[in-house]
Amino acid sequence: MLGGGLVAGSIVLLGGEPGIGKSTLTLQTILRMTDKKVLYVSGEESAHQLKMRADRLAPNAQGDGPLILTETSLENILGHIRDVEPDIVIIDSIQTISTEAADSAPGSITQVRECAATLLRFAKQSGTPVILIGHINKEGTLAGPKILEHIVDTVIQFEGDQHHMYRILRSIKNRFGSTSELGIYEMQQTGLRQVSNPSELLLTQNHDGLSGIAISSAIEGVRPFLVETQALVSTAAYGTPQRSATGFDQRRLNMLLAVLEKRVGFKLIQKDVFINIAGGLRVTDLAMDLSVIAAVLSSNVDTPIEHGWCMAGEVGLSGEVRPVSRIEQRIAEAEKLGFTDMIVPQYNMQGLNLKSSTIRLHPVRKVEEALRALFG
Repeated sequence: MLGGGLVAGSIVLLGGEPGIGKSTLTLQTILRMTDKKVLYVSGEESAHQLKMRADRLAPNAQGDGPLILTETSLENILGHIRDVEPDIVIIDSIQTISTEAADSAPGSITQVRECAATLLRFAKQSGTPVILIGHINKEGTLAGPKILEHIVDTVIQFEGDQHHMYRILRSIKNRFGSTSELGIYEMQQTGLRQVSNPSELLLTQNHDGLSGIAISSAIEGVRPFLVETQALVSTAAYGTPQRSATGFDQRRLNMLLAVLEKRVGFKLIQKDVFINIAGGLRVTDLAMDLSVIAAVLSSNVDTPIEHGWCMAGEVGLSGEVRPVSRIEQRIAEAEKLGFTDMIVPQYNMQGLNLKSSTIRLHPVRKVEEALRALFG
């Protein structure tokens, strides 16, 4: 997620809602860094609580482990840092730390900004990497009105429902690496486990006979995975039809529905349309367009898409299926998971090397062709 590791003198912000697992992920990571001297500053939990959590996360850990400091005064923290001279400093969380230079209460905009600026100065002057943990407030922003994002070098956000066992880690800003990476974790009693094959968790095991479900081969960062698109189309119970999308861009959904109505001739103006991306994932890949249209149509005519079919393709305003990037990786991922047929844009077939591939490809130029291949 950091693009290769922590850079000396860098300052990293790990954000997320309270209880999502930020402290767990950080503690789990530093417990494995036995060759580094790590200072973990906690303004929220006692040393005893941290010790209990560390014993649960790494019961067989060898060595002394990280140094724990429970303190909320920035001046005292900097004094301890000078005494200990750690390789890495972790502040959990920045909202609990206060400095005497500002009169306001801990967690206020002034305190958060002053403390972060002081820690930034320390990181740059000493070359020590600093990791800040920050809570997202009710408005969905990091530590107030995004005041930390321009100060720090890297912003990593932890997402997902805290009552759900899957968590998604994505990079929002990174001065030293890519921001297109995505980490998926499963919350277990022993901590967070990396999900190395997210395609399996994002697909319902058996959806035979269920309408409104289409599988798309998406790419997030450098990782291809198959994701399930669910749609529900029903007659509007009230005067104004609802358009709702979870994990997919609402405006893009409206555009795709307009394409279906204008170019394919399906009247959805008096229908409620609900779209959901399974697994709580938020997908921005344009190759999802084709699966959204297929899922909507499948639900509208109440006809399931045949088992073993998946698709990838961007849909234009004139109803054409536009090419998508890295089509060979998408095809390989679909084949690996046992899919037999895949709808791809016609343009992507140029120069495609599929000698060893067993999956049947169905190249299409227009949305109508794709729907005809799926539904006959």
